[in-house]
Amino acid sequence: MPLKREMWSSVAMDAAAVVLAALDVWLVIPDKAPSYSLYLSALACLSLVFRRWLPFVVVLGTVPGFLTGWSQLAAMIALGMLATRKQMHWKVWAGATLVWACRFIQWPLSDFAELSWREHAIDAIYAVLVAGMPIAIGLLIGARAELAQRLGELAASRDRERKLRDDAVRAEERARLAREMHDVVSHDITLIAMQAGALTAAPGSANALETAQTIRTLSTRTLEELRSLVGVLRSGAHDDGPQPGIGELDQLVQGSEVPVQLSVDRVPEQLPAKVSAAAYRTVQECLTNVRKHAPGAAATVVVVGKEETLTVEVSNDRPRRPATPLPSGGHGLTGLAERARLLGGSFETEPTEDGGFRVRASYPVDP
Repeated sequence: MPLKREMWSSVAMDAAAVVLAALDVWLVIPDKAPSYSLYLSALACLSLVFRRWLPFVVVLGTVPGFLTGWSQLAAMIALGMLATRKQMHWKVWAGATLVWACRFIQWPLSDFAELSWREHAIDAIYAVLVAGMPIAIGLLIGARAELAQRLGELAASRDRERKLRDDAVRAEERARLAREMHDVVSHDITLIAMQAGALTAAPGSANALETAQTIRTLSTRTLEELRSLVGVLRSGAHDDGPQPGIGELDQLVQGSEVPVQLSVDRVPEQLPAKVSAAAYRTVQECLTNVRKHAPGAAATVVVVGKEETLTVEVSNDRPRRPATPLPSGGHGLTGLAERARLLGGSFETEPTEDGGFRVRASYPVDP
C-alpha cells in the first residue's frame, strides 16, 4: 500500500510539473510567435515526464524551447531534478551553464546584438538567478535525503549496539545461573546419587534395594539433564539443545510409578523438534503432579495429531491416599502454558467431576 501511494504521488507531481510549465508558456506567448518556437516550447514541457529517469537529457531537451521560445520554467524544473539526483556532478554545472546562456542570450540573435551593455549586465544577473535557484533547491533536497539516510544508518547502528549490549547482559546472567545451578543443585544431586549407590551395596530388604536403585537412576538422569542445561546456558545457544520427544513417552510412562494408560495416534512423521519436546515435557510435568498431589490415582495420556495440530491431554482420577507435602513453586503448569504460547498453541487446565484433574495442550505442527 505505501508503494502504491508513493507511485501515485510521483505521477501527480510529474503531471503538475508539466501543467505548470505549459501554463508558463501559454501565459507569455505572443500572438505572432513563430511556429517552431511553439513546437520547441511544447517539446520542452512534455520532456519533463522523463525527468526522473533521464534528468540530463531532459535538461538538454528544454534548451531549444527556452532559447527560441518561452519554456523557462520547464528548464528550471529539469535543472532542479538534475541537481537533486546528481548533486555536484559535472552534468549539473553543464546544465546550469546552458540554462544561464538561454536566459542571457536573446532570440533572435540580431535583437541580442542590439542590446546595450547595461541590458546585458541585467540579463546576466537574472540568468544567474534562473540557473542558480533550481541548483540551490536541488542541493538542499539532496542534502536532506542524505541526512535522512545517515540518521537511519545511525539509528540502525544504535539498535545493533543495544542488541549487542542486551545479549552481553543476558550472557552474563546465563553464566551466573549456570554457576549457581552447577555449584548448588549439581552438588546435592551428586550426593544423593552417591548415597543411593552406597545404600544398594549395603545388605537390606529387596524393596529398600529397589528403592535405592530407583533413586540412583533418577538422580543420574537428572544430573545428566542438568549438565546439558548448564552447557546450553554457558554457550548462549538459542535452542534448548537435544531434548526427549514423543518417542520417549513409553519409557517415561514406565518409570513414572503411576498407573498410566498411554494412547498415541496419528502423530505426523515430520514433527518439529520443539513440538515433540513440548509434548514430552507436558506429559512429564503432569505425571509428576499426579505423584505429588494425587497419590494412588490412575492417569490417562492421549496424544493425537489432527488437522495440523498435535493435542496432548493428561487426566487423572481422584487421589487414593493423602498426599505427602512436598516443596512446590507452582511454576510447572505456568511454564507449560508459556511454552505452548511461544509455539503458537494453547494450554488449558480444569478439575474433573470425579475429583481429578485434566490438562490439555495443543501445538501447531507446521515446521
